[in-house]
Amino acid sequence: MGHTVYYRTDVERWKEFRDFLERVCWGLGLGFRGGSETVRVTPTCSGVEPLEIARRGEGFAKTNLIEPCHSLYLLILHSVASFGSVSVWED
Repeated sequence: MGHTVYYRTDVERWKEFRDFLERVCWGLGLGFRGGSETVRVTPTCSGVEPLEIARRGEGFAKTNLIEPCHSLYLLILHSVASFGSVSVWED
């Protein structure tokens, strides 16, 4: 058992993205920590790694296909496209 979500991001409108993600995490009951170059989403599901998104860069988070966190991570990552660009793939 093991499933990982990989991503590459280039967020052009960082402040707007960070504010948006903070609001979404609050509404979903997820932990959030925002910085000048990265944000970190802390899941409520056990067995799921935190999602750390860099303003520009690559990352990954092991989700083990545990729902609803796996799907929430996919939705969060694809929302980056509204503020810049993102590529997402899984294994």
